[in-house]
Amino acid sequence: MSFDRTIQGFLAISSSFLFAVSTDAAIAAPSGKAVARPANVESIVLGMGCFWGAEKRMAAIPGVLDVESGYANGEVPGTYEAVLAHERLVQQGKTTLRNHAEVIKVSFDPDKVDLEQVLIQFWENHDPTQGNRQGNDIGSNYRSAIYTSSDAQLAIAHKTRDVYQGALSAQKHDRITTEIVPLKTYFRAEEYHQDYLAKNPDGYCGLGGTGIKYPLAATAASSSPAAAKAPRLDGKALDFQRQLVVFEAEDCAYCKKFKAEVLDRWQSPVAVARTLSTESPSGWVLEKTLFATPTIVLFEKGREVSRYTGYNGETVRFWKWLGFHLLTSAQQKIAFEQGTEYPGTGSHLDEKRPGTFVDPITGAPLFRSNAKFDSGTGWPSFFNPLPGALTLHEDDSHGMRRVEVRSASSGIHLGHVFDDGPPPTGKRYCINGNVLKFVPDKD
Repeated sequence: MSFDRTIQGFLAISSSFLFAVSTDAAIAAPSGKAVARPANVESIVLGMGCFWGAEKRMAAIPGVLDVESGYANGEVPGTYEAVLAHERLVQQGKTTLRNHAEVIKVSFDPDKVDLEQVLIQFWENHDPTQGNRQGNDIGSNYRSAIYTSSDAQLAIAHKTRDVYQGALSAQKHDRITTEIVPLKTYFRAEEYHQDYLAKNPDGYCGLGGTGIKYPLAATAASSSPAAAKAPRLDGKALDFQRQLVVFEAEDCAYCKKFKAEVLDRWQSPVAVARTLSTESPSGWVLEKTLFATPTIVLFEKGREVSRYTGYNGETVRFWKWLGFHLLTSAQQKIAFEQGTEYPGTGSHLDEKRPGTFVDPITGAPLFRSNAKFDSGTGWPSFFNPLPGALTLHEDDSHGMRRVEVRSASSGIHLGHVFDDGPPPTGKRYCINGNVLKFVPDKD
């Protein structure tokens, strides 16, 4: 508990009774106007750390009717003072009783917003990986939590958690610690906690998300009518040794984005196929249920070995995921850790045939063989890349000032460029041969 937040809470007590309390017949909309309660209202209890900021953020969701601050799933009295006092005992190791979590009860109209959309905002608007804390607020009363009222809510909570964990893991983020269990105990918080930031616009919020977006295409593919009708892919018609399958959904904006930015430019040596079906290719095995679209699954010998869930324009991250399955450990060290092969040990030093050197992951052309020359350095060297094939970056590592060369398509490290090459460019692109693939001209 921050000192500023505690002071602000007590100062608010004197003015809290000026605000109306919602009833069973009418509820306070986020705008502050009383509206009739729809016949079909659903509620879920969420812990996002300090309930003040959580209340404001979740109330902004279209279709949310009311957000109430409270305390849930503890074994102590449900008051602010009791929760604070008990947390001190917890920190001192003087009790084993479970404290309440500061929570919000979100009531919404499922005809206007479904629970999945509510939980997407839950995941994005706080950091669910911090355990018993949220930002500067530390203690078990600030734990991330989803407290459900039905088996259906529990299933959706677990599904969205798995989807968001996929997005977090793809960026090497920590594991989600959110407690997901049925609601056992709930107490409405004191009146001065309700609508706190509406009453105190400069009040403490304390929320900060991971910055990682929930894959917005994560409506389960099985919910699509097209998915039910789509025939599964024929495993015999695919590459049994190594095959990518892109599982899509009808009207999936991020599936279309992935197609436009990746599939329409596909030159990778890995075969790729698309499907609206949620089933694995016939005779092949998916390791777990599909939760989002697009989901890109890598199969080897008919079994799933890895998957990439969701896509939101992060092309380089996708290629890095695939690269870890295509490249050897030595290649990975060069490509992803800016490593360097020993001079004279890499591939393609003596390659002189007409052809093209390409990115080993994307297959995108990098250099033509007629731009290659013998520099005597022990690394394949080129005086000119193909247009748009490379990106250049300042490199101050190892006490030197150099210009790093990366593949524009995948972002992998290739080598460095120097100003001591032959005419007509005067450049020497000094490239690690082990992260090049050579494709000879067909003629």
